Amino acid sequence: MSDYRAPIRDIQFVLKELAGLDAVTELPGCEELSGDLLDQILEQSAKFAGEVLAPLNQSGDVEGSVWENGKVRTPKGFKEAYRQFVEGGWNALAFPPEWGGQGLPKLVSTPVMEMWKSANMSFSLCPLLTNGAVEALLLRGSDELKRAYLPKMVEGKWTGTMNLTEPQAGTDLALLKTRAVREGSHYRISGQKIFITFGEHDLAENIVHLVLARTPDAPEGVKGISLFIVPKFLVNADGTLGARNDVACTSIEHKLGIHASPTAVLVFGEHQGAISYLVGEENRGLEYMFIMMNAARFAVGLEGVAIAERAYQKALAYAKERIQSPDLDGGRKPVAIIRHPDVRRMLMSMKAYTEAMRALAYVVAASIDIAHLHPDKAERMKHRAFVDFMIPVVKGWSTETGIEVASTGIQVHGGMGFIEETGAAQYLRDARIATIYEGTTGIQSNDLVGRKLAREGGATAKVVIELMRATDAELAQAMDEDMAAIHASFSAGVSAVAECVEWIVKTYDADIKAVHAGSVPFLKLMGVVAGGWQMARAALVAQSRIAAGEGDKSFYRAKIGTARFYADHVLSQAGGLRDTVVKGAAGVMALAEEQF
Repeated sequence: MSDYRAPIRDIQFVLKELAGLDAVTELPGCEELSGDLLDQILEQSAKFAGEVLAPLNQSGDVEGSVWENGKVRTPKGFKEAYRQFVEGGWNALAFPPEWGGQGLPKLVSTPVMEMWKSANMSFSLCPLLTNGAVEALLLRGSDELKRAYLPKMVEGKWTGTMNLTEPQAGTDLALLKTRAVREGSHYRISGQKIFITFGEHDLAENIVHLVLARTPDAPEGVKGISLFIVPKFLVNADGTLGARNDVACTSIEHKLGIHASPTAVLVFGEHQGAISYLVGEENRGLEYMFIMMNAARFAVGLEGVAIAERAYQKALAYAKERIQSPDLDGGRKPVAIIRHPDVRRMLMSMKAYTEAMRALAYVVAASIDIAHLHPDKAERMKHRAFVDFMIPVVKGWSTETGIEVASTGIQVHGGMGFIEETGAAQYLRDARIATIYEGTTGIQSNDLVGRKLAREGGATAKVVIELMRATDAELAQAMDEDMAAIHASFSAGVSAVAECVEWIVKTYDADIKAVHAGSVPFLKLMGVVAGGWQMARAALVAQSRIAAGEGDKSFYRAKIGTARFYADHVLSQAGGLRDTVVKGAAGVMALAEEQF
């Protein structure tokens, strides 16, 4: 059975050649980040992921978290791993030094998060939610709340959660019933929340729940939602922990995957009501929660990248070891299955998709840094628009593709992939939740075509298209057989995106249902072409390095070969997706409800 090894060489290539690490290190507050420091961080993170987290992945899946009498016990080894995680300073990586963080840019924390998720997705979900809660408090918490909660949360000694969903209110948060009644300087909350990741566990001494609730006189619908902090244990004035708050875990879910991650049902206020503290202003909770949501959506998109990488490594190792059937060139002895063309095709698809997703995510991470830190307002706004447009693509396309890659990994194993002992099936089971977390793929695509495209008349999309066309123009000047093939497929893909953008902008007001009927195919098209954009850029860099006689020629030739595969096998889907977006609504809406 293969172990996880972080793909440091590919990560370094993407950071330095595609995501623009040099530009990020010039941003205010990032000047001390050198290439040597980055390499040290990546190496130490890879060691922690490979030696501490990865060995717990399959055992944690088998054992799972257990609920007993309101308490949750995580699998063997998780408490010790989390203690090492906190002591290593990993949770504090990206947060401001004033609260105990290390102040490193998003572009550095992103590959580190990818490693955690590849090594052990269940474990990684705990810091994911904590990080989102910290982001919300940093931007909207009062000074008093920040002083009380941020130092321990940044350190990781206290963890955080996000409490939105209720039994009757999933995506439609207008239906929330959880109630918050003011009592002096705090509120009393009562209600039930479901699907709360790490809502109860034994890893940390306190859990800080961020909860959406309504005050008695709040307006109807989403405009009447407020955001509250509800600590598991109340915090004394001196920072020590006080009494247990009135919040209880009544069960954890039995799930398809991520068995080591406890998904809790939480009941607030069974007795006097859970003491809570308002974050920001009343009735602006949904706005604040979206701060957490956007950070979490990017992080969940990384889960697609991470699971794909882990599944690829497992399938590749098996394909090199499994001896089966003679080679097609006329040999008589069975050979390793990696010699067979269809197995090679599957492995190439896994590799190409993973590299494309990683590159796109890291490029977006760099833009997040620029949007936050660049001294020029116009530059910040330009990158913020790019980030906002790309977040649903990173989340939706990467998680859907992660499922596809994990499924292909099982196919490479054949029957052995369907047997749990090999470990390949776990990646598919774990990957399946990522398309649902933080809004399903349909919600991401509705956001993309509605809020991010139609509302602004396609302005940001057209800027992205022009950036793609500039890369395509470079490809046209770098003609050899591989580059010509990449150019042809990429150019057609960009044109397909441009045609869809024009159609969506023109059609949205006249026939909104037609646009939304094709929104998921458009999101996939956007992901396929944006991924192809990064693969084309990688091929151009590789060609220039080979021509200059720099670096490892084998590595750079592999970059070109993988980009060629992506062009021939993935970008070639663009025309069909365009037709589905523009022409497919009639079929979607063809039947009356009683005809189903």
